[in-house]
Order: sequence, then C-alpha cells, then structure tokens
Amino acid sequence: MSTKNITIQIDGILIAPSDPSSWKCNDANCNNWITFQHFDGLVIQGSGSLHGQGQKWWQMGCMQNKVLCSSQKAAGFAILDSKNVHISGLTSVDSRKWHISIERSSSVHASNLNIKAPEDSPNTDGIRIQHSTNVTISSSTIKTGDDCIGIGDGSKYININRILCGPGHGISIGSLGENGRSETVEYVNVRRASFYTTENGVRIKTWQGGHGYARHIRFEHISFSRVIRPIIIDQYSCPPYQHCKNYSTAVEVSNILYNDLKGTTSGEIAVELLCSESVPCKNIRMKDIQLDYGINGKIYDGHPKSHCLSVVQSWDEGNVYPNVACLTKKLSY
Repeated sequence: MSTKNITIQIDGILIAPSDPSSWKCNDANCNNWITFQHFDGLVIQGSGSLHGQGQKWWQMGCMQNKVLCSSQKAAGFAILDSKNVHISGLTSVDSRKWHISIERSSSVHASNLNIKAPEDSPNTDGIRIQHSTNVTISSSTIKTGDDCIGIGDGSKYININRILCGPGHGISIGSLGENGRSETVEYVNVRRASFYTTENGVRIKTWQGGHGYARHIRFEHISFSRVIRPIIIDQYSCPPYQHCKNYSTAVEVSNILYNDLKGTTSGEIAVELLCSESVPCKNIRMKDIQLDYGINGKIYDGHPKSHCLSVVQSWDEGNVYPNVACLTKKLSY
C-alpha cells in the first residue's frame, strides 16, 4: 500500500545525530537518516536545511580507510519505492555519505537544491539514482567530495539539466558491473551543466568482468572550468590497492553522444576513452568539442591530449579539439 498525495514543508534546520552510534549500523549497512518509502504523490518543499554532521564519520575511519567508509550504505535523505515525487528548494549539508538517494522509484522531479560538503569528504555523492525511471534533476548547485550526481544500475529515462557541479567528481554513469554483476543504464540526458574545478566532468565507469550495458546517453551544451578530466569513459575500475586482471567480459558501452562541450582543463588528457579490449565501445559520437588548457580563467599554450583504447564504429562529426584519433571523421559534401 502506498501513502497518497502528501505535502511536506521544511523551512527550518534539521540536524542529524552527531554520534555515529546513533545510526545503528549493522555489519556493512546503516540506517538512512530521513526516509520516505511507499508514496504515490509526494511533495517535499521549502527553504529548510538538512545538516548531516558527517564530520565525525569522516574522522572515525573514512578519511584513513575509504574502503571501510564506502561499505557503509546510508543516505541522509532517501526516496524509496515511490512515484510522482517532487522535491524543491532544500539545502543539504555535510551528509555522512550520499546526500540524497533515489531508489526503486519513478516520476521523481528534484529542482532548486543546494548540496554541499567539503572537497575531501569521502563518498558524499550529491544525488544517487538507482533502479529508477523518469527522474529529472534540474536547476541545482552541488559541491561535494564525490560525484555530484551518480546514476547507477537499473536507471533509465534520466534527465539532468542546468546543474552547477564543483568541487566534486563530476556527473557519473556507474560504476556498473562490480563483482561480475549484470547492470544496466540507458536513456540518460545531461544538458546545460557547468563544471568548476572538478576531478571529472562527464564520466562513464564500469568494472572489469561485469555484464550489462550503458547506452543511449547524451551529454550536450556543457561547460568546463579547470576540470582535470572533462570527458572520460573508464572500463577498468578496480578496487583500491588491488591489481586487477583483464577479463573476457565487460559492460557494453554504446550510443553515446557528446555535443557542444567547451571550456578549460587543468589536466594533460582532456578526452579519455578507455574501453574494454574484449567488448569495445561503439557508436561514440562527438561534435563541437573545444577543450583548452587553462588555469584561473586564462587559456595557455599547452595542448591537451586525448587517449583512446578499443573504440570502434565511432565518429568525429566536426569541430572536435583535441583531436580524438579513434573517431572516424565524417566528411561533408
């Protein structure tokens, strides 16, 4: 049974317990702080703030042991098993882990959110989407220590629009296929996002040995300022401190469009497409890409590079800089 047509107004400051023991963790799982589950028609709005007080978590092992921290599954604010949800106007500060989690839900619309945590705070994703369809995130500012937005397994028809991201790790599809699992993401549109001093810009990441696919994904009208890796596909994710072998299986990455992506990079490699040798990326299309080397608002003479591995049947549709050698240039007649 779903609870129907509820409006919740948050205009004050909600403060999470500061003592980690209050979260009642059991093995690798912790309770979410605030959870809305089994709703059909839910509006959460207001000018209020959610203060997660994550500093003690980070000090008690996360900073020293990110493997331990990442094993704890808890969000500050979670929407679970719900549909027709609207969230707007809220601020989330210093969540212990993910700020907002959307799981097993459909028709979720979030806008005008302000999410922030220190640049070095581990695993503090701004918004994490999993097993959900028809999700729209728009007109929001996200400054955090991990992905501004992470789109995980079972997500499709996801629309991201007018996001200011940075600092953080960018907007990521994945990671997918960990421990050989079959995981999927499709029909994702990221438009009119701006990235400022992030580690990555737009990223697709998968684990070696996985199965499934990431496909029909569009990144359009995006700006970068001093982003280390603006465009990246990485199919070689590996646990920290481990040496991973090459596998004969991989998550298939296909039908990806990059259109009108411009700005500056502070790194050496602006475009990095590292695809599986056994399951190459295919139908990667780029058009109107201009990525210059720049710091503090100034463009310098350095020439950013691209790096390709195992990309096939893919296209440079014009005006792509730096040159991406694995893309076939389409000729105009």
